[in-house]
Amino acid sequence: MLSRTADNLYWMARYVERAENMARILDVSHRMSQLPASTAHTSASEWLPALIIAGQRPLYEKGHDEITAGAVIGFMALDPDNPSSIFSSIRQARENARAERNAIPSEMFECINAAWLEIKEMHYANLVDTGFRDFFDWVKDRSALFRGTTVGTMLQNEGFYFARLGTFIERADNTARLLDVKYHVLAPDEDRIDEAVDYYQWGALLRSLSAFKAYRLIYRDNIKPRNVAELLVLRDEFPRSLHACYDAVHQQLEVLGPKLECTRLAGEMHARLHYNRTQDITRRGLHRFLTEFINRNTALSAEIAKDFLLVA
Repeated sequence: MLSRTADNLYWMARYVERAENMARILDVSHRMSQLPASTAHTSASEWLPALIIAGQRPLYEKGHDEITAGAVIGFMALDPDNPSSIFSSIRQARENARAERNAIPSEMFECINAAWLEIKEMHYANLVDTGFRDFFDWVKDRSALFRGTTVGTMLQNEGFYFARLGTFIERADNTARLLDVKYHVLAPDEDRIDEAVDYYQWGALLRSLSAFKAYRLIYRDNIKPRNVAELLVLRDEFPRSLHACYDAVHQQLEVLGPKLECTRLAGEMHARLHYNRTQDITRRGLHRFLTEFINRNTALSAEIAKDFLLVA
């Protein structure tokens, strides 16, 4: 397969997943801002984590004097000058899909093109009128539709593997960042007093990752930070966990290039997730583990680009 085609398909999938992830980040911040305990906090304390998770704080602060809910949502959702906004991600996914219209089923292009035609007509006032949560759900629905169309219609050749690879590299990065920042905010130490507030806040985090019912089915217990960390890091039956993502990443790379350095790196990461234990991770520090994971995931992405894709 040509590097240009592989590059377009890989980034097409990453941008679709990124749009969904941005919606999930905004969703959890919005949910937490609606909790009664949030009245004790400033708007900045509620919405700053969203910018940190997305890695967009420096860019945001260049154009904004203060952090408010409306400004952050507008910036991360619809700002065309923000290259990682939902608007920009869908636009770039559509451009990558358009470049490969001969390599993907028409249903895939029509799916992402329809999402682009809808979002380019949206304005912040529309989000206020219809409700932010409805908008976040719309983004997640379009992303799910695109993934389902990909799996259901795309020929399962190298192009398919690159598209799936992009999805799970992006998803792993987001899950790690979201858990790292929110865990630090909600569980800075082992002794928490206000357990009721914690329950609703942890519930908001789990719901933002579509993990609330999965948690209930697996643990059948009150929400505990250690269990949340285990679910989102090590439980491979949950599709947004780091372990599940690297099951898929390693599988795709074993097919695409079993002897390449990127495959070795993915295998190393997969083994760490497969054989690690929650108590070992928390003993060393979850923040340390997740920071290392994010750095290794970034390094793997760079190695994939070096081995397969167009490198600028």
